[in-house]
Amino acid sequence: MRILWLILCLFALPVYAEVFTYVDAQGNRVYTDQPRGNAKRVPIATSNRMSANPTAAEPIRAVEKTQEQPLFHYDMLRLLIPEPDATIRSSAGELIVSVTSEPGLQHGHRYRLLLDGQATGEPSLSPVFPLSNIDRGSHNLSVEIVDEQGRTVERTANQPFHMLRISLAQKRQVKPCVSEDYGVRPECPLKDKPPEPKNPFLRFF
Repeated sequence: MRILWLILCLFALPVYAEVFTYVDAQGNRVYTDQPRGNAKRVPIATSNRMSANPTAAEPIRAVEKTQEQPLFHYDMLRLLIPEPDATIRSSAGELIVSVTSEPGLQHGHRYRLLLDGQATGEPSLSPVFPLSNIDRGSHNLSVEIVDEQGRTVERTANQPFHMLRISLAQKRQVKPCVSEDYGVRPECPLKDKPPEPKNPFLRFF
């Protein structure tokens, strides 16, 4: 039992300590860390103990964040037509919007027109936007440039305009319909054409 206890104690020593063994005069096997004449060195396997903090010995690697490329900056983006606070007269509520930018559109970029904060259609390479059936009253226009990911690169402030939709009756008041206008002018349909006056002399024939 004493020998087993000595073996356990010796194997618990640091890995750098040397262990020796010999047989004493009573024939007992003895283990010690002191070398002596007839003692033999006991080979000890390398310790397989792990550090309490295995990551402490490793260099800390910072998580590399994917840096997004900065958005391109345009020197100028604005609405050319209509002018700010313009009044548009159209019975059908039609309007042609024109925009420009400096420099021109970059690769992958598109114009997107907003009417009262809502996109009027898909982003486009064209700087011209035809609109129709706009309700009468005051509205706001703005244009933005978007990239391939749909991110807004540039955007203008809201620019007001006023749609004045003239009714057919108002047009007839401004320029009354004559006989030749019926069926030609939209405000002068054929159904509204008054009947031709009858010649009183024709009834005698």
